[in-house]
Amino acid sequence: MKHTLALLIALGLVGCVAPKVEEPALGAAATSEEPIAEAHTPGYNPDRNAYFGDMHIHTRNSFDAYIFNVRRTPDDAYRFAKGETIRHPAEFDMTIAGGPLDFYTVTDHAEYLGILPAMDTPGTALSELPRAKDMFSTDPQKIVAAFQGVGMSVRTGERIEDMFDESMINSVWADTVDAANRHNDPGKFTTFAAFEYTSVGTVADDGTFGGANLHRNVFFRGEAPVRVFSTLDSTNPEDLWDWMDGLRQAGIESIAIPHNSNVSDGQMFRLETFDGAPLSAEYAAQRMRNEPLVEVTQVKGTSETHPDLSPNDEWANFEIYDRLLGVYTVSKTNGSYVRQAYQRGLALAEEKGFNPFHFGLVGASDSHVVGGAYSENDYWSKVGIVDGTPVARGSIPADGAKDWSNQPDTLQVNNAREWFSRWSAAGLTGVWAEENTRDSIFDAFRRKETFGTTGPRMKVRFFAAESFGDDILNAQDLVSRAYKAGVPMGSDLMGPTEASPEFLVWAQRDPNAAPLQRVQVVKVTSSSEAVFDVACAQGEPDATTHRCADNGATVDLATCTPSGDGAADLRAVWRDPAFKASENAAYYVRVLENPTCRWSTWEANRNGTPPRPDVPATIQERAYTSPIWYIPAN
Repeated sequence: MKHTLALLIALGLVGCVAPKVEEPALGAAATSEEPIAEAHTPGYNPDRNAYFGDMHIHTRNSFDAYIFNVRRTPDDAYRFAKGETIRHPAEFDMTIAGGPLDFYTVTDHAEYLGILPAMDTPGTALSELPRAKDMFSTDPQKIVAAFQGVGMSVRTGERIEDMFDESMINSVWADTVDAANRHNDPGKFTTFAAFEYTSVGTVADDGTFGGANLHRNVFFRGEAPVRVFSTLDSTNPEDLWDWMDGLRQAGIESIAIPHNSNVSDGQMFRLETFDGAPLSAEYAAQRMRNEPLVEVTQVKGTSETHPDLSPNDEWANFEIYDRLLGVYTVSKTNGSYVRQAYQRGLALAEEKGFNPFHFGLVGASDSHVVGGAYSENDYWSKVGIVDGTPVARGSIPADGAKDWSNQPDTLQVNNAREWFSRWSAAGLTGVWAEENTRDSIFDAFRRKETFGTTGPRMKVRFFAAESFGDDILNAQDLVSRAYKAGVPMGSDLMGPTEASPEFLVWAQRDPNAAPLQRVQVVKVTSSSEAVFDVACAQGEPDATTHRCADNGATVDLATCTPSGDGAADLRAVWRDPAFKASENAAYYVRVLENPTCRWSTWEANRNGTPPRPDVPATIQERAYTSPIWYIPAN
């Protein structure tokens, strides 16, 4: 954080109390007016439709957005998602790639929610605080000290009492809920009241926000409470679950979604509680009750797996980002990735009879400028002014240079190398739901019938059954038969069965993106993992290697023009050749597109310079489904 803010100041871009609550505050909704849903909306489908959305968006009300000159509101965020053009803090237009989304959620940080805008508004009591005068002064050292104090407060949970205006925070939260309700349009566009809980694991006591990401986004099905729960209440995520359980008993339903486990320093999926106690069945039940989903991909990289954890997975080295929050320190790998978490959960299920990592997968942006950059060729990163240009992002050389030799040793260049050039285009969440409403989409979250993509809107179905029948792949009623015969992604398939279950996979390309190259099933057990290609753009997978033949897909880096064959639709029924009826296993689908240019290559080409040499020039966009867990008979 101190490096980022110092860069911002160097560029000249910054200028322009209540007692601690120990128990959850239950009560009436933050607003009593919500749209009344009809019995069914147009487009209702009992076999479920694919809907796409972003569940991780920040506005001016987040402390780490406003300081980077973000001035857009929750209303602006929802307008962007519905297709309107919004102005970026760096003064260029942002329009959503691929057309309007089906659902969208503002998740501003609960800590000091809306306080920085109030501190920057003349005439408010907060604007008269010495800290406010420092934070919005023209003295870089005062700005750094004032903002670092806020970051340290969020990390440690120690309130800055004169800055913690609970009535202001509650008022901004009520406005946030009102905006979600105003834009919620059953059958057309769905929103949820939500916030981000910003727990940070301590790495070094250096007085900054830097550390391990233990953040969670909290979403309410309908009614929302009158206040948020933040690290200023407790830095322990398990206390957040207690708060959510208390609300649930009062009829206010919610879920939390952890994000960026890849930079959690091994803490997101650790094998002990936050306070170091052994895990228990009660812990596992509470965690899965409150956190049924995990964000697998977003701007700050992919959390599926890591080459060190999956050395035999040729596609494991995808958009790996490993720097902890606000520092150059590398995150610990063990305990930070979802595939390993699935393995750990299965081991716990076998050894102790419970699984705290029985979660599904989603994707998101984490945009702090109200709109996600979902396309590689129309990229604006996530923070605001500080990463709002190609030079700041490190996709083109600094100081007008035409190659990457002899780059200056400056803070801007170092931040671009360590952070911004390693970030990714935004991800999206896909859900299978009967209709585009809060209830239907939230139900899909609960049953984990979800998938995450790295930006393209490819659709993926995944079912398992003892048998689907020989002709199901070409059947007109494929989906309804699959639901009737088996279980979808996010479900348990219970033994006993002598032979491997059948797994039905169906992927469809995004017509605005690259063709599909292959569909894979990733199998995880308590002691192993394996990747099987199950459907190929050309031919069938090799029976021995379980790999598709090379389809010849390439990219002309000079023009970003792709070539090679690919598929619009891939489907298969697959049986696990290594199946053991007595072995717990989790299976999830990974879909890969043909290669395309990475965002950094697109920007280098526009500048007439070579692509940055220390990041990949191309990527293969992908989707990840929630698993199906095979559970053998006792």
